[in-house]
Amino acid sequence: MASVVSVNISERKGEQKHPVSEIHLKSHHGIEGDAHAGNWHRQISLLAEESVDTMRPSCPIALDAGVFAENINTVGIDLKHLPVGTHLRIGETEVEVTQIGKECHSDCAIKKAVGKCVMPTEGIFVVVVTEGTVRAGDPIEILEAAL
Repeated sequence: MASVVSVNISERKGEQKHPVSEIHLKSHHGIEGDAHAGNWHRQISLLAEESVDTMRPSCPIALDAGVFAENINTVGIDLKHLPVGTHLRIGETEVEVTQIGKECHSDCAIKKAVGKCVMPTEGIFVVVVTEGTVRAGDPIEILEAAL
């Protein structure tokens, strides 16, 4: 079963995200208290632990939750192959996939250390459809896969 491994925020832009006990998702906003929240198409970022695991053997940096600037770490769901438009239930919330990957900024410590980073190709971005709270351990379910 797919589930949430960690939920992470950064209070200020430019700081690494860090795990918190729960996050509150708001429509047209994203995560309350996260510096990257706003009414735009990349409100929340997700990254699969399976993707992070592919980086661990070659990375001299500790790959703790939030190090890739992801808000939600997952396990048991193939995020990178979800089409844009897919709806997911995460805990009591619902989100819609709006983007797969993004350009890695040039000063990414992981890319500098290893020469590659999984977030640009395997991370996804979502917007909030139904508000609520998300915690580590919450189930993730694909509600509607876009065609």
